Amino acid sequence: MNLLKTPKKSVRGVEGMPSPAALSVTPSHVRVGDGYAATYVVCGYPAEVGPAWLDPLLSYPGRVDVAVHLDPVVPQLAAPMLKRQRARLESSRRLDADAGRLGDPMVDAAAADAADLAERVARGAAKLFEVGIYVTLHARTLDDLATLTAGMKSAAASVLLDLQPATFRHQHGWLSTLPVGVDPLRMRRVLDTTSLAAAFPLASPDLPAPTPGSIPLAEGVLYGVNTTSNGVLVWNRWAQDNHNSVVLARSGAGKSYFVKLDVLRNLYQGTTVSVIDPEDEYTPLADHVGGTVVQLGVPGVRINPLDLPDDRRPDTLTRRGLYLHTLIAVMLGAAPPPAERAALDRAITATYARAGINADPGTWTKPAPLLRDLAEVLAGDGDPAAGQLAARLVPWTVGNFAGLFDGPTTTVPHGHLVVWSLRHLPDELRTIGTLLALDSIWSGIDTPPAGTSRGRHLVVVDEAWLLMRDGEGARFLFRMAKAARKRSAGLCVVTQDAADVLSTDLGLAVVSNAATQVLMRQSTQSIDAVVEAFNLTAGEARLLLAAPRGEGLLVAGRSRIPFRSVGSAAEHTIAVTGIGETE
Repeated sequence: MNLLKTPKKSVRGVEGMPSPAALSVTPSHVRVGDGYAATYVVCGYPAEVGPAWLDPLLSYPGRVDVAVHLDPVVPQLAAPMLKRQRARLESSRRLDADAGRLGDPMVDAAAADAADLAERVARGAAKLFEVGIYVTLHARTLDDLATLTAGMKSAAASVLLDLQPATFRHQHGWLSTLPVGVDPLRMRRVLDTTSLAAAFPLASPDLPAPTPGSIPLAEGVLYGVNTTSNGVLVWNRWAQDNHNSVVLARSGAGKSYFVKLDVLRNLYQGTTVSVIDPEDEYTPLADHVGGTVVQLGVPGVRINPLDLPDDRRPDTLTRRGLYLHTLIAVMLGAAPPPAERAALDRAITATYARAGINADPGTWTKPAPLLRDLAEVLAGDGDPAAGQLAARLVPWTVGNFAGLFDGPTTTVPHGHLVVWSLRHLPDELRTIGTLLALDSIWSGIDTPPAGTSRGRHLVVVDEAWLLMRDGEGARFLFRMAKAARKRSAGLCVVTQDAADVLSTDLGLAVVSNAATQVLMRQSTQSIDAVVEAFNLTAGEARLLLAAPRGEGLLVAGRSRIPFRSVGSAAEHTIAVTGIGETE
């Protein structure tokens, strides 16, 4: 074992080359700092190679350095070299024929390849290069190095590459794989242009690495395992152009499982999360982390849409009136005619005035009027349009739908996780319940409670098609998606009706304003709309049609990463939603 001090001049006179303080050199490896390294040379090659034939080496999980050294062979030397090679091969074939032996198929194939290559070199259609491919493996212990070596040899053998150790020359091999452009090993093989070009991968199955010199923020969450490279997919939504995300998948594809893991891991990092839960799926998660559950539709739980937010901006009363226009349009199923809208606008101002609330911020702390007070003002307006609108609101004020609005707000949610459960609401009220919950959530994001600073807030809208099927509801969601980034908030839209969402301009706008897009298994009826909206390739479309439960495709700009969501045993217990589910 030799102990070498750091040389002032490295191999071939390259000065200043980075090197550790000392190297321990043995015939089978070198010890670099507190780790071990061994270098292997690619000595055997297949007869034919396909695109990215070096990918098994480049994408192997572990600390692996792959260096490709190449020097062009000048044409004056390339032609005689090929001529001698063809002469040797033809001589072997003729000797076999003269001796009456069967021809060697390997020699026949090599002779044909040499003739074809010589013709292309003569025409200038190809060039020759001296190429050396070296692989240096790094590990903490010798046992780990042996395990890594065995795996790398198996990966190389899968594409008919033969790796041989640089015995007694591992120090030179370690130097050859440093990014300094020196090759002390000089173990070369002649390759043509086509084979060499196919060695370089044109795309990586993993996310791009940070630029040299930059320090990535430790704020990403684990999305799962890359199904192509078996690498770990960690994604940071808060480092993107906007913090919004969209998850599109058919029923049973595992989208709720994936979103619950995303919520749980964001909670680990101190992110406040609000969830609109139509099917009461997130209640076990809230119970586990000490969150708050608001069960709309349960007797005694009421939300007063006329409540004023805790906001001192001069236009607070005006913005509340505009929200009431949106709410009533959703209640009626369409925006009321112009005459009814004018009557509604007058009635909103008059209703607040009757309660002693006006443009003076000092009056905003008084008890807010109720929806039935607004209906009474409309009924006493005297305008036929106002009377007609009051009649249309009867189901919501004194009829079957009045239970959610017939009193002051009973629940003021707070905490790091708030789940708005809609399970107990009838189907006719779920769109309204979603809108009321979103308004309450947005009020807390837009104007944080006094004494608190604005932190990151993730808003999850599960089964968003309930709101997006209504024009005014979709507009509200779109405005929220546009404004969330400036308030350190992110909107996560989850839906199983991809075709319906993508068929509307507002739905497409919500999807387009999400920098993080996750696609999971799609139905054959909606795949065409998904392919067109996300510009998917045919292979990606087939992947989404046949994806097992829990697998999907992360679409972020030009990156398309197939992954499988994974959770620990404890996370899995919390995230599963059905009996026997194995997402």
